[in-house]
Amino acid sequence: MIIIKSDQEIDIMRTAGKVTAKILEELKDFIKPGVSTMDIDRFVEEIIRKNDMVPSFKGLYDFPASACVSVNEEVVHGIPSAKRKLREGDIVSVDTGATYKGYVSDAARTYAVGRIDPEAQRLIDAAKDSFFEGLKFCRVGYRLSDISHAIQEKVESEGFGVIRDFVGHGVGRKMHEDPQIPNFGAPGRGPRLARGMVFAIEPMITQGSYEVETLLDNWTVVTLDGKLAAHYENSVVITDGEPELLTL
Repeated sequence: MIIIKSDQEIDIMRTAGKVTAKILEELKDFIKPGVSTMDIDRFVEEIIRKNDMVPSFKGLYDFPASACVSVNEEVVHGIPSAKRKLREGDIVSVDTGATYKGYVSDAARTYAVGRIDPEAQRLIDAAKDSFFEGLKFCRVGYRLSDISHAIQEKVESEGFGVIRDFVGHGVGRKMHEDPQIPNFGAPGRGPRLARGMVFAIEPMITQGSYEVETLLDNWTVVTLDGKLAAHYENSVVITDGEPELLTL
């Protein structure tokens, strides 16, 4: 069941979203060669707690950190480590969220570490651009799969693959609420969008095949062919007009 949020609930989520947006913006300057993925996690958690909020990810399904930090071929759910140092030319995805008064925000970005290969940058850009293609259909009256189809069309037009195993989702009091929002599929299917729905829309894309596997840590998801992956996500409110981005 899709939970419609009241204006009051959305206002609380807006407050949480602003903190998550601040974190993702400030990470642009923080991320550089030599920084560990654990350094990123600590940076994220410090900002969340300074704003009197709770890290949404820490302890969720027993995840051990406040941010998922995924490097290069890692698609999602990378566990931060003091031993994993970023190197010039890497790309790193950071997925995180803050909880305020029981309501969750959820967003992700992929960052360049120093100077990166032009094709890696094109991948990062395509993930972001596909999100905004999907956003065009985040309006009252469209069907859920219209978002999915628009994302897939954009990603594949750029020559990249769309992950099938992981999807976007509703967000609110829980990190993962109904509905699931794939980043692929035919248009014109699923429920019609209505005012007050709040979604975490998150294209996850790869340079090669969409096939993935989970490492022995039972969290980190990597591309099966070892090629790079990128991730872009925002929490989005369906309104009577333009969709509202809570985390941008």
